[in-house]
Amino acid sequence: MNQHRTFSSPLAPLAKPLASMATVSIVFAGMLIAIVLGSSIGGGALTQKISSLLNLNSVQIWWYVTRAAGLTGYFLIWLSMVWGFAIPSKIFQPILEGIFSYDFHEHLSLLGLGFVFLHVFVLLFDKYLPFNIIQILVPFTDAYRPLWVGIGIISFYLLLLVTFTFYLRQQIGSKAFRSIHLLSLLGYLGATMHGLFAGTDSALPIAKFLYAGTFLVVVFFAAYWLIMRAFGKEAHATLKTLDKKPSQTR
Repeated sequence: MNQHRTFSSPLAPLAKPLASMATVSIVFAGMLIAIVLGSSIGGGALTQKISSLLNLNSVQIWWYVTRAAGLTGYFLIWLSMVWGFAIPSKIFQPILEGIFSYDFHEHLSLLGLGFVFLHVFVLLFDKYLPFNIIQILVPFTDAYRPLWVGIGIISFYLLLLVTFTFYLRQQIGSKAFRSIHLLSLLGYLGATMHGLFAGTDSALPIAKFLYAGTFLVVVFFAAYWLIMRAFGKEAHATLKTLDKKPSQTR
């Protein structure tokens, strides 16, 4: 009798987290480079822009880090929200397993909030445009574009609440869980307005492409989800009607 043994590497459980960290690091590095080079468009040749990137001082680098962290967090939160629309609509069901989709959705939310936290935390130490703890935590208290910065703070709290309910689903029930999750759409819209009207990179091509592209994708998935939900309710009502008919006719 032949016995087949399967040997797995002790690093196998870390494969997915490491791959996620590598991917996110590449996205963050790409955002950082794009912001630095995009901000020095008037600098002339590409070699001059690369030289300016390598010669950044400590004041400049933290200012660029907080901006790149904000854009990366925005991108990951958008991706998590799109994944959240895709799970109930089952648009990716033939390709991805349901459990993986749910775990990936949660993982993206945590990563997105992590980069948003980095975006906020660095502002406490940034000397280019400094913020204090009150201005970061309390909406509409800062002199710099208070409306849009305040909307960004409120959006962060909404997204934090939505992500926190991942761990309270059994306690609050599925209905409350889904209702609270709808707040992620408001959080995303608020983050978009914050980036467009309070962000210093909204004029850059990468930022315009990011905001416009993500918004159009959200509109598509939201419309698809609403249509599929409407058809699902209609089909359910039709089935209930058909189930009643045999018992009413003899």
